Amino acid sequence: MIPLSQAAGNGPPNNDALRGRSPGLFFLLAFALSVPFWLIGAKTGLQLLPGLPVSAIAAFTPVAAALILVHTANRTTGVTDLLKRAFDYGRIRAKVWYIPMVLLMPGVSVLSYTLMRWMGWTLPVPEFPVLAALVMSLAFFVAALGEELGWSGYAIDPMQARWNALGAALLLGVVWAVVHFVPLVQAHRSSAWIAWWTLGTVAFRVILVWIYNNTGKSVFAIAVAHAMGNMSWQLFPNYGSHWDPRINGLIVVGVAVTVTIVWGPRTLARYGIVKGQP
Repeated sequence: MIPLSQAAGNGPPNNDALRGRSPGLFFLLAFALSVPFWLIGAKTGLQLLPGLPVSAIAAFTPVAAALILVHTANRTTGVTDLLKRAFDYGRIRAKVWYIPMVLLMPGVSVLSYTLMRWMGWTLPVPEFPVLAALVMSLAFFVAALGEELGWSGYAIDPMQARWNALGAALLLGVVWAVVHFVPLVQAHRSSAWIAWWTLGTVAFRVILVWIYNNTGKSVFAIAVAHAMGNMSWQLFPNYGSHWDPRINGLIVVGVAVTVTIVWGPRTLARYGIVKGQP
């Protein structure tokens, strides 16, 4: 088995591919494209799943924004190259990274549930509806690609080139959290709930960038991890009932801090500059 520290890809960053990318313009465009979905959510009040308003369809605006910008810069070639990254699992040289990709966030949920029971919280017995879980996993993976082809496929590399990996992850995490505020308000979440959720979400982005940087910059890897995070929330313990952003968020922060200390804030990867084509 290849150690986690040896999984960072196989080549230097392609600076030519990053030149001209504007994360700021990308963020503004993604926010602008989200507005119609927020208005639909406000008007209809519909929910896709418990706690998931119809405005969450705005998850696909990051990839839409990224496609617009890469088409403007490189026409069909840019669009094709970006879309190919949805299934770039060939970048994952060390298969050991499938463990955190698939199991880390379910593990956080199990620990959260255990701690809540230990603290005396009344929780229902977990259920695992296999068919529903399979359908949700596919839906969450598609939705994660809608986000990560933008956040990771377009924005994170130029951000890491300007700041270090931790700084880029924290900044992107804040933007990622803010773009969810309208759907969360439409789901009738309290301000305290949103604040704790934001803490966990920013920390989760640090974990996602850590996975990204150590899997040859694979968008597929980060989309799987992202989808498993959503699955863990939706099935906790039954369709998101009793999920608490305070407990979950503090555990995720602990994981993010550990990752930063062990792998280093500059690259969140063990060996110097992160390798792998963007």
